Amino acid sequence: MTNQEKKTLDIHQIKQYLPHRYPMLLVDRVLDWEAGKRITAIKNVTINEEFFNGHFPHKPVMPGVLMIEALAQTAALLSFLTMDVKLDDSSVVYFVGIDNARFKRPVEPGDQLKMDVEILRISRGIWKYKALGSVDGKVALEGELMCTIRSANDASQAAGQ
Repeated sequence: MTNQEKKTLDIHQIKQYLPHRYPMLLVDRVLDWEAGKRITAIKNVTINEEFFNGHFPHKPVMPGVLMIEALAQTAALLSFLTMDVKLDDSSVVYFVGIDNARFKRPVEPGDQLKMDVEILRISRGIWKYKALGSVDGKVALEGELMCTIRSANDASQAAGQ
């Protein structure tokens, strides 16, 4: 493969890496990625999204927490692609922190949220990413995300189950 060729993933391939399903799967396509470095993905925002019924009926905007979640799913994809690990029942990705999150513009039905995530560092099982979401080349949100990957068995024991 030449440096000019892009690595892409369609929705069927994304579902092999992420456990999320409708209505919580918030990544529609990966446009390009480089293991250990960066990923670019998109979320097509449509009026059919259930959350628009209540957020807000008179001026529908995508909730900020869901925009952050879309970036986090994109980051998780990058982690799994970097480790060359596909979805199984033995691993769960958890948020451990969000720093410097800023929302710059609303994301509305008809927008395409482009998500650019890069790995800043991996230390003691914590992955830190720089994340940026944009619409039509304008920044909609940005921040630094921190996640960890844990055994699903450890996670259920930690929750007292």
